Amino acid sequence: MKLLMSLVLSFGLMASLPAFSEAKIGVVDIRAALFSSDAAKAFSKSIAGDFKTQEMEVRSVQEAGHKLQERIKKDAAIMSDTERTKLALQLEEKAKEFKYLKDKLDKAVSARKQVFLQESKPKVDIALKEIVDSGKFDLIFPRESVVYSGQSLDITAQVIEKLNAVK
Repeated sequence: MKLLMSLVLSFGLMASLPAFSEAKIGVVDIRAALFSSDAAKAFSKSIAGDFKTQEMEVRSVQEAGHKLQERIKKDAAIMSDTERTKLALQLEEKAKEFKYLKDKLDKAVSARKQVFLQESKPKVDIALKEIVDSGKFDLIFPRESVVYSGQSLDITAQVIEKLNAVK
Protein backbone atom coordinates (compact mmCIF):
# COMPACT_ATOMS: atom_id res chain seq x y z
CA MET A 1 0.00 0.00 0.00
CA LYS A 2 2.82 2.43 0.92
CA LEU A 3 4.59 1.57 -2.32
CA LEU A 4 1.45 2.28 -4.35
CA MET A 5 0.97 5.62 -2.56
CA SER A 6 4.61 6.58 -3.20
CA LEU A 7 4.27 5.71 -6.89
CA VAL A 8 1.11 7.80 -7.26
CA LEU A 9 2.77 10.81 -5.56
CA SER A 10 5.90 10.43 -7.69
CA PHE A 11 3.91 10.32 -10.92
CA GLY A 12 1.88 13.34 -9.78
CA LEU A 13 5.02 15.34 -9.09
CA MET A 14 6.63 14.37 -12.39
CA ALA A 15 3.46 15.32 -14.27
CA SER A 16 3.42 18.79 -12.67
CA LEU A 17 7.11 19.55 -13.33
CA PRO A 18 6.73 20.39 -17.03
CA ALA A 19 3.88 22.78 -16.26
CA PHE A 20 5.94 24.54 -13.59
CA SER A 21 9.00 24.80 -15.78
CA GLU A 22 6.96 26.66 -18.42
CA ALA A 23 5.77 29.31 -15.97
CA LYS A 24 6.85 32.83 -16.88
CA ILE A 25 8.34 34.58 -13.89
CA GLY A 26 9.33 38.21 -13.43
CA VAL A 27 11.09 40.21 -10.73
CA VAL A 28 10.42 43.89 -10.10
CA ASP A 29 11.94 46.50 -7.81
CA ILE A 30 8.76 48.50 -7.26
CA ARG A 31 10.43 51.20 -5.17
CA ALA A 32 13.13 51.80 -7.78
CA ALA A 33 10.55 51.80 -10.57
CA LEU A 34 8.33 54.26 -8.76
CA PHE A 35 11.11 56.67 -7.82
CA SER A 36 12.66 56.50 -11.30
CA SER A 37 9.43 57.48 -13.01
CA ASP A 38 8.81 60.90 -14.52
CA ALA A 39 6.10 61.56 -11.92
CA ALA A 40 8.61 60.94 -9.10
CA LYS A 41 11.14 63.27 -10.69
CA ALA A 42 8.50 66.01 -10.95
CA PHE A 43 7.47 65.30 -7.36
CA SER A 44 11.09 65.66 -6.19
CA LYS A 45 11.39 69.05 -7.90
CA SER A 46 8.07 70.15 -6.43
CA ILE A 47 8.96 69.07 -2.91
CA ALA A 48 12.38 70.73 -3.14
CA GLY A 49 10.69 74.01 -4.08
CA ASP A 50 7.96 73.71 -1.47
CA PHE A 51 10.38 73.13 1.41
CA LYS A 52 13.20 75.38 0.23
CA THR A 53 12.64 78.04 2.91
CA GLN A 54 12.47 75.47 5.72
CA GLU A 55 15.63 73.79 4.44
CA MET A 56 17.41 77.15 4.28
CA GLU A 57 16.34 77.87 7.86
CA VAL A 58 17.71 74.51 9.02
CA ARG A 59 21.01 75.19 7.24
CA SER A 60 21.21 78.68 8.74
CA VAL A 61 20.78 77.36 12.27
CA GLN A 62 23.33 74.61 11.56
CA GLU A 63 25.88 77.14 10.27
CA ALA A 64 25.31 79.40 13.30
CA GLY A 65 25.93 76.40 15.55
CA HIS A 66 29.15 75.56 13.71
CA LYS A 67 30.35 79.16 14.04
CA LEU A 68 29.67 79.11 17.77
CA GLN A 69 31.47 75.80 18.10
CA GLU A 70 34.49 77.12 16.18
CA ARG A 71 34.56 80.29 18.27
CA ILE A 72 34.51 78.26 21.49
CA LYS A 73 37.41 76.09 20.26
CA LYS A 74 39.41 79.03 18.89
CA ASP A 75 38.97 81.50 21.76
CA ALA A 76 38.61 79.11 24.71
CA ALA A 77 42.03 80.00 26.10
CA ILE A 78 41.32 83.74 26.27
CA MET A 79 37.64 83.57 27.37
CA SER A 80 36.46 83.93 30.91
CA ASP A 81 34.54 81.05 32.46
CA THR A 82 31.26 82.97 32.33
CA GLU A 83 31.72 83.83 28.65
CA ARG A 84 32.61 80.21 27.85
CA THR A 85 29.54 79.00 29.78
CA LYS A 86 27.34 81.55 28.00
CA LEU A 87 28.58 80.40 24.56
CA ALA A 88 28.17 76.75 25.54
CA LEU A 89 24.54 77.44 26.47
CA GLN A 90 23.99 79.28 23.18
CA LEU A 91 25.49 76.30 21.32
CA GLU A 92 23.20 73.95 23.20
CA GLU A 93 20.19 76.11 22.27
CA LYS A 94 21.26 76.12 18.61
CA ALA A 95 21.60 72.33 18.71
CA LYS A 96 18.06 72.01 20.15
CA GLU A 97 16.69 74.45 17.59
CA PHE A 98 18.44 72.59 14.78
CA LYS A 99 17.06 69.24 15.94
CA TYR A 100 13.55 70.66 16.26
CA LEU A 101 13.59 72.30 12.80
CA LYS A 102 15.22 69.26 11.15
CA ASP A 103 12.69 66.86 12.70
CA LYS A 104 9.82 69.14 11.66
CA LEU A 105 11.14 69.30 8.09
CA ASP A 106 11.75 65.56 7.93
CA LYS A 107 8.22 64.82 9.15
CA ALA A 108 6.66 67.19 6.61
CA VAL A 109 8.70 65.73 3.74
CA SER A 110 7.91 62.20 4.89
CA ALA A 111 4.20 62.97 5.01
CA ARG A 112 4.30 64.36 1.47
CA LYS A 113 6.22 61.30 0.26
CA GLN A 114 3.63 59.04 1.88
CA VAL A 115 0.84 60.89 0.06
CA PHE A 116 2.77 60.52 -3.20
CA LEU A 117 3.20 56.77 -2.62
CA GLN A 118 -0.50 56.33 -1.84
CA GLU A 119 -1.49 58.29 -4.96
CA SER A 120 0.97 56.29 -7.08
CA LYS A 121 -0.10 52.82 -5.89
CA PRO A 122 -3.02 52.54 -8.35
CA LYS A 123 -0.73 53.60 -11.21
CA VAL A 124 1.81 50.93 -10.24
CA ASP A 125 -0.99 48.35 -10.08
CA ILE A 126 -2.20 49.36 -13.56
CA ALA A 127 1.35 49.18 -14.97
CA LEU A 128 1.92 45.73 -13.45
CA LYS A 129 -1.46 44.49 -14.69
CA GLU A 130 -0.64 45.65 -18.24
CA ILE A 131 2.75 43.93 -18.11
CA VAL A 132 1.25 40.73 -16.72
CA ASP A 133 -1.42 40.70 -19.43
CA SER A 134 0.88 41.56 -22.33
CA GLY A 135 3.80 39.42 -21.20
CA LYS A 136 1.71 36.47 -20.07
CA PHE A 137 3.46 36.34 -16.68
CA ASP A 138 2.44 33.67 -14.20
CA LEU A 139 4.40 35.06 -11.24
CA ILE A 140 5.97 38.41 -10.42
CA PHE A 141 8.07 38.68 -7.28
CA PRO A 142 9.21 41.86 -5.55
CA ARG A 143 13.01 42.27 -5.71
CA GLU A 144 13.21 42.34 -1.90
CA SER A 145 11.85 38.78 -1.70
CA VAL A 146 14.31 37.25 -4.13
CA VAL A 147 17.78 36.11 -3.16
CA TYR A 148 19.00 35.92 -6.73
CA SER A 149 17.50 36.35 -10.18
CA GLY A 150 19.01 36.72 -13.60
CA GLN A 151 18.76 40.03 -15.41
CA SER A 152 16.41 38.44 -17.93
CA LEU A 153 13.73 38.14 -15.22
CA ASP A 154 13.92 41.82 -14.18
CA ILE A 155 10.90 43.78 -15.45
CA THR A 156 11.62 47.00 -13.52
CA ALA A 157 12.46 48.93 -16.71
CA GLN A 158 9.13 47.86 -18.24
CA VAL A 159 7.29 49.08 -15.14
CA ILE A 160 9.06 52.45 -15.35
CA GLU A 161 8.09 52.70 -19.03
CA LYS A 162 4.45 51.92 -18.23
CA LEU A 163 4.39 54.37 -15.31
CA ASN A 164 5.71 57.12 -17.57
CA ALA A 165 2.98 56.31 -20.10
CA VAL A 166 0.18 56.42 -17.48
CA LYS A 167 -1.04 59.97 -16.82
